[in-house]
Amino acid sequence: MIKIIMYGCNGHMGQVISGLIKDDPEAEIVAGIDVVDDRDNGYPVFTDIQACDVDADVVIDFSSPQALQGLLDYCVKKQIPAVLCATGLNEEQLAKIEDASKRVAILKSANMSLGVNMLLRIIQDAAKVLAHAGFDMEVVEKHHRLKKDAPSGTALALADSLNEAMGSAYRYVYDRSQRKEARGDKEIGLSAVRGGSIVGEHDVIFAGPDEVVTFSHASYSKAVFGKGAVEAAKFLAGKPAGYYQMSDVISK
Repeated sequence: MIKIIMYGCNGHMGQVISGLIKDDPEAEIVAGIDVVDDRDNGYPVFTDIQACDVDADVVIDFSSPQALQGLLDYCVKKQIPAVLCATGLNEEQLAKIEDASKRVAILKSANMSLGVNMLLRIIQDAAKVLAHAGFDMEVVEKHHRLKKDAPSGTALALADSLNEAMGSAYRYVYDRSQRKEARGDKEIGLSAVRGGSIVGEHDVIFAGPDEVVTFSHASYSKAVFGKGAVEAAKFLAGKPAGYYQMSDVISK
């Protein structure tokens, strides 16, 4: 049984993961961390992670960037691996994560969905065949009307995956509205759609002469990110120090 500390337990994703783990025979949440302690979660909740004295195998973090340093200090001190799911981290914080990973197991991914991470692998194989044959590559992402950043982090990860497969020979184009010229050969276009309550949809398009191949992924609820985080926690528990990715989880 994998013992998990849920950081950000009273937030939306913390509650989603709490619900998922209730029905999981391989894992249990033994403690939660949150600045707001107004729920009966069925496990003890601490407002300060440094006060948590519950034995655990791994921490799942869906809190905020402001909580990162305290979390890393705790995990290094206690030698508890951490699955980091918070978004909006800056370059300094990413450097701190990399430094902590030299002393404890850390897993960080742009997207926790198992499906998206499988897609990242599949499109590399496709690019090596289709792009070499002259197919153009485009990434189109769709999200709800409240999402502020564009393109999404996942869209950028998809583009990076394509570019990596092609030896980083491509450049990214985000807006064609001001360009009065034909598409270049070494371009990956990224387009963003915002509207309604779309949770997240991503299309990777390979457009060639007289045929088009499209790989698609759609999220219908944020539960897919919670499921991926739980699987990552199971994978990471007991691992030696290192910087792990979701690609390691789907390759296990």
